[in-house]
Amino acid sequence: MKLSLDAPAATNLIRSYGPAGVQVGERTLTRSTIVSPSRLIEDWRPRSIDELLQADLAPLLEWRPGVVLIGTGARQRFPAQDLLAVLYASRLGFEFMDTGAACRTYNVLVAEGRDVAAALIVESH
Repeated sequence: MKLSLDAPAATNLIRSYGPAGVQVGERTLTRSTIVSPSRLIEDWRPRSIDELLQADLAPLLEWRPGVVLIGTGARQRFPAQDLLAVLYASRLGFEFMDTGAACRTYNVLVAEGRDVAAALIVESH
């Protein structure tokens, strides 16, 4: 699905997403990624929510955005309880949703000027 919003040129926006990957600006990313308006981590390690480890959350905990969206692939899923506990303890606002919903929500929040990061799982096939 293609997405479009107006934003400053230096802002990372998600232009499209699908089963094969996510397009951030002019970059097509075929592996999981973390994106914020000013930062991009390509080739984020987890390929499924089941592979998500506490160490994978380190960039998000370091950046401390106001809102963290975690796109869990084709459908909404939740991680193990120990990872949820880490996120609750971090006192960050976070939401788990399917990756498409996370992409759409990310762009809306960026357009509103919100401090947001999206960790998007692109599932291996």
